[in-house]
Amino acid sequence: MADLHFDGRVAVVTGAGQGLGRSHALELAARGAKVVVNDLGGAVDGTGSSDTPARRVVEEIAAAGGQAVVDGGDVSTEEGAEGVVRTALEAYGRVDVVVNNAGILRDRSVKNITAAEWDAVLAVHLRGSFLVARAAFPHMRENGYGRVLNTSSPSGLFGNFGQVNYASAKMGLIGLTRTLAIEGAKYDITANAIAPVAYTRMTEDLFPPEMAGRLGPERVTPLVVYLVHESCAATGEVYTVGGGRVARVFVAEGPGYVQEDATAEDIRDNWPQISAERPYTVPRDIGEQTTGHFQALD
Repeated sequence: MADLHFDGRVAVVTGAGQGLGRSHALELAARGAKVVVNDLGGAVDGTGSSDTPARRVVEEIAAAGGQAVVDGGDVSTEEGAEGVVRTALEAYGRVDVVVNNAGILRDRSVKNITAAEWDAVLAVHLRGSFLVARAAFPHMRENGYGRVLNTSSPSGLFGNFGQVNYASAKMGLIGLTRTLAIEGAKYDITANAIAPVAYTRMTEDLFPPEMAGRLGPERVTPLVVYLVHESCAATGEVYTVGGGRVARVFVAEGPGYVQEDATAEDIRDNWPQISAERPYTVPRDIGEQTTGHFQALD
């Protein structure tokens, strides 16, 4: 089968100065995409800024014969997010792909976290992804084409001690992804999410150094490339990826217990059936889930 190319496509990659974002930007450019390399260039906790990381990635792309431009905007702000898309339009005239990858960490257990630490993390991961997608969406609709890829996390899907802010933001991205997929369907705009397991500066404290090779960002990027390619029809989906393994993650609903006038005692007495996992269904959206609920009552 033919290789996956992006000739004529313009991709925005946020948080592309290092780690996963850098890997995605380099590979998309190598496959013909014109890339906007967005990165604030701050520390892992989001403090500070520098154009050096993004500029270095652009230089790498140029040295390999590709095309890319730097954008140093803060995606957690409306001005910054809209500026990323504006950079793509001014440099290349369109935007076809958005890879929302920017993120920070301010880990703290729920009893110790401050509201500011909560707000800062949700601002970059969840608000930032929403703002960039919102800025790109009208242009994608006008072109009748678009690909959005959001970066979630196993922490969001399954929880993790000390990451109440990060996990909440990452799970929020699943709802954003599902809804973007629904709203973009008639315009050939897909939206998917990945939950990567990778050794980066944000996770180096979680994994031993010897795992760096096995969990390198370059093992995540192939899935990203496929999901944002025009040949990929998947949308509204979530995939775990890392270390050579890729798997679909989905929200399912068990068979449940049906009793329209159930009492608390009925709930107690039928708890095993309520908690059963099989046979399960995977609703496409809230409409299908609600329809199934009322069909069960009839």
